[in-house]
Formats: sequence, structure tokens, C-alpha cells
Amino acid sequence: MRWIGILLLTAGIASADMVTPTRTLRPGTVITAADLVLRDAAHPGTFDRVLDVVGQEARVALYAGRPIPFEAIGPPAIINRNQIVPLFFNVGGLSITTDGRALERGGIGDRIRVMNLSSRATLFGFVQEDGSIKVTR
Repeated sequence: MRWIGILLLTAGIASADMVTPTRTLRPGTVITAADLVLRDAAHPGTFDRVLDVVGQEARVALYAGRPIPFEAIGPPAIINRNQIVPLFFNVGGLSITTDGRALERGGIGDRIRVMNLSSRATLFGFVQEDGSIKVTR
């Protein structure tokens, strides 16, 4: 009886799922449910639920049948390279607002490089929901 319990426990662990693309997805592709399939295998550091992947953007090429690593996808980009974006810097009572040029693509919450158009200085900031950049030190 004890062996049956061990076999059932082992079978439950071995039957983990992993999400794989049904076709090769190029970087920048927004992933849909039709692009994914669940496979009966486990691979550490990869997604095991389709809903976690749908609506995300491929950061690198995703090949059919291969598991999708956590770092290979992210939120869809709302800022494109060379786009003019508003920059905001707030610290203490000081608030600076100016325009900048995005040097990278980025989605909400991504940290990207931007160039201040006035000073030509390269800065880093986080993409906000409204498409602006909150500059960090």
C-alpha cells in the first residue's frame, strides 16, 4: 500500500506541464493563445501556465517545441527606439520635466536608456503607463 502512495506521488511530480510555442516567434511578436501549447514535461526556469505567457512580447526568438524561459518574454513595448518621450525627474522638492529620445524599446516597468535632448546626456529611467519616462539617478 505504501508503494502505491509513493508511485502516485512520483507520477504527480513527473506530470508537470511546460509551455512551448507552436511555431517560431520572432522578437517583438505579441504572443497569443494560438501560438502556444502545453507539453507534459517539466523544465526549471520556464513557464507552466499558458495564461502567464499570453499577451506578453517575445524578447528573443522563441522556437517551436522549446520551453519558454522566464527572461525570454516581457510586457509589450509601448516605447520604440528613437521615439521622443517626456522625461520626469523628481527628488525631494525638485521636479524637472523635459523631452528625451528613447535609445531602446521598452514596455511598462522596463528600465531603458534615454538621451536628454537639451544636454545630450544619456540617462536611465523606467517606462510609465502613460508612455513617459521616470528618470532615476
